[in-house]
Parts: sequence; C-alpha cells; structure tokens
Amino acid sequence: MEAQKVLWISAVREPAEVGPGLPASWATQFRQPTDGIEALRYSAYDAVVLDFPIPQWRPAEVLEQVKRLAPSTPVFIRDPEATLSDAVRLAHLGAHQLLEVGVEVAGQIEQAIHFQTTQGLARLAANLGRDDWERLLVGGSREMRQVNHLIRLVGARRATVLITGETGTGKELAARALHLCGSRRAGPMVAVNCSALPENLLEAELFGHVRGAFTGAIQNRMGRFEQAQGGTLFLDEIGELPMDLQAKFLRVLQERELQRLGSSETIRLDIRIVAATNCDLADRIEQGRFREDLYYRLNVVPLHMPPLRQRRSDIPALAVHFVEKVCRAEGIPVKALTAEAVERLCEYSWPGNVRQLENAIETAVALSGESAMLAPSDFPLPLPSRTHAAAASPLPAVCVPDDGLDYEQTLALIEKSILEQALRKTGGNKKAAADMLRLKRTTLSAKVRSLASAACSY
Repeated sequence: MEAQKVLWISAVREPAEVGPGLPASWATQFRQPTDGIEALRYSAYDAVVLDFPIPQWRPAEVLEQVKRLAPSTPVFIRDPEATLSDAVRLAHLGAHQLLEVGVEVAGQIEQAIHFQTTQGLARLAANLGRDDWERLLVGGSREMRQVNHLIRLVGARRATVLITGETGTGKELAARALHLCGSRRAGPMVAVNCSALPENLLEAELFGHVRGAFTGAIQNRMGRFEQAQGGTLFLDEIGELPMDLQAKFLRVLQERELQRLGSSETIRLDIRIVAATNCDLADRIEQGRFREDLYYRLNVVPLHMPPLRQRRSDIPALAVHFVEKVCRAEGIPVKALTAEAVERLCEYSWPGNVRQLENAIETAVALSGESAMLAPSDFPLPLPSRTHAAAASPLPAVCVPDDGLDYEQTLALIEKSILEQALRKTGGNKKAAADMLRLKRTTLSAKVRSLASAACSY
C-alpha cells in the first residue's frame, strides 16, 4: 500500500481510533481547525479528514475554508450527529465522503487519491510537451514571469543563450527549462562547469581526443560537444574559460564543427549552446581576460536570473517546494510552515539566493525533530551586519548647516553611496547594478571611475 499524506483535524480522537487500516505514518493531526487550515495554506496534502465534534466549529464552516485552499483535494468528514440533509449539504459544498465508525478508512482514502491522481495525470498528459518545463522554475513574481516569457519565446529556437545572475539564483534550472521547452527535449542535456575542471583537462573534456593524442590517451574519447548531439550543451561559469580555449570555442560556435585532439577529422555538430556566468563579462573584456568577439557570440539572447531579494513574493512558494522536496528525500511526512516562519523567511535578505534558502529549509527540517510544523526558531538565520543594514536603509535627508556646505562634494557623496549600495546588492555585477539604477552599464562604469578619481583629489 503506497504511503499517503493525510491532514487530520480532530479534537478528541487519534486518527487510528476513527477506523481500522490507517497507518499512523499517513496522518498529520491538528487539534484545532485553525492550525490545520494554516498548515494547508503552506503545504500540500493528498487528502483531508475532518473529525467532528470540534468545539465551536461547524462541519460546513471548516469544509468551506479547506476547499477554498485546496479545491481538488478529497475531503472526508466524520460527524456522528450529521443528518441526511446535512450529508447532502456537505456533498454540495465539496465533501468527498462521510466516514462511518468501524469502516476501513485507508482503502477509501487511497481510492479517492488514486481517482484524483488519475484525473491530474490525464490533464498533465494533455499538456505534456507544452508547459511542463515551468514546474522547474518556482514563483509567480513579475521577475519570474519575465524569465518564463523569455524562455517560452526562445526555447524552440537554436539561438545561443547567455544566462547571468548571482550565485544560487537558479541559472542551471533556467538552462534545463530552455532545453525542455523546445524540440531538443528528446535529446541529451550535457552540463560542464568550466571552473571545476583543471585547465589542462578542459580542452580534452570539451573536444574529446583520439588514442595517442597525449600521454595517457589510451583510447578514443568523445567530448562533451559530441555527447550533446541533438540536444543542449550547458556551459556553467563560462567566464572562467581559459583564453587559449576561447578562440577554439569561438570557432565551434561559428562553424558548428570541431576536431578531436590529435585528429584531422571534422565532426559536424547539431547542438544548442547555453552558457551561464555570475561575473560581469564586460569587465572581464576590459581586463583582457575574455574575448569580446566570443562575448557577442554567446550573448545572442541574454537572460538574467533575478536575486531572491528582488522577488520576495516567491519565497513562500519556494519554501513549501523545498520542504516537500527535503521531507520526501528523507522519507518522512511532509512538514508545514507556520505563518511566523514564512514571515521570518520573507524578511531575510538571502545573500546566497535560492540555494541558501534550500539549505536553510534542509537545516530547519533536521532541527525540528518530530514536530509537524516548522517554526521561526528552526531557522537560525544570521542577523544582517551593521554595514549591510546601513546600506539597506534609505538615505537620510541632507540638512544644510548654518555655515553652509560644499554642494558638489555632498552630491558626490550621495551618488557614491547609491552606487555602492547597488553594487553591493548585485554582488559587484555592474550590468545588474546599472539595471537596478535604470542606467546604462557604460554610464555606471564612468560614474564609478569619476567618483574614484574625485575621491583621490579630496
């Protein structure tokens, strides 16, 4: 019998007392409807059981609130005082079934869940291949809707995409969504982290080699470009690609062909390339560490992943998603988040972005022990530093002293503070900081250089 996740609201009985055959691990019990409804707000359940009498609560009142939050979840009600007309009314309000004392409860619940799942799979099959990739990117904020819109526009195209964003913002998930959104979804998606491989191995890893090409090459080996034939090659941390490899990589992008190390045979490629970086490639170009022509070849379609602090409205949905993911991986009943815990998560700045949030959820699940709810105390988040708190606060109004002030110097100090805050919030990424301040990147760079030289003259 497959394990199910049942929300059980009962003020007087344990779940096993209502009917035989219900495994204790299935049910998460709440004594008060308010607690159960709050849990339902932040976590998904396979079924809900309302066991009456519950002091000061009527069945129809609780049922209406449950169905408002989980309209497709089957709801079972046990009420010894219910009349036939009560049963009809509850059925009209969305109750799946009224339970009787002594009946085998688990079978009825499992049958209802199976029916609901079958209906859901039928709807999913009708849409398969069209928008199932959207499940990878959790969140309905304006920023994430823009990301989804761009992926939908270019997913079916062959155009190279450059994904930018801070560490932990979900750049690889966006790359996987791009792969699944188009016609190449049936092909492989091959991921390479350009900063994780030693420089002397990276060329052979990407291009492959033939036997005898170098010491240790005892047999022919296919490179990552070839492995991605008919699919997508995802190059993470592309800014760390060595300069001598950048020229060879540029040729592959231009000609869609390569030669393995030690071979003169040309291999034609049919791949889609998606690259990602958390550094400012324009700065790398200025420093002579990245080829400008390669940058323009990669940046055909730019896709920026917003930091979590810019889409705080997505934090509750992400938190629920990660709680379910962690609990299912641990093989334990899925926990719920209290409203206070969600508020605590929404207040934090998340410098490590979505990845840090996932790690915090995993920590909270471990610290919560046997509790069915995650409370604020389960999230030992660090307090913001004084520097960060000062940067996050609005600029104070400037008061003109009686003896006057240096107007140009004061404006320069205010402008410097604004630029420093934007660069700090974007992890030093000038392009993202310029976007935040509604400036061109070149304008922001010029202002930074101007203020730096002015500071030296003071």
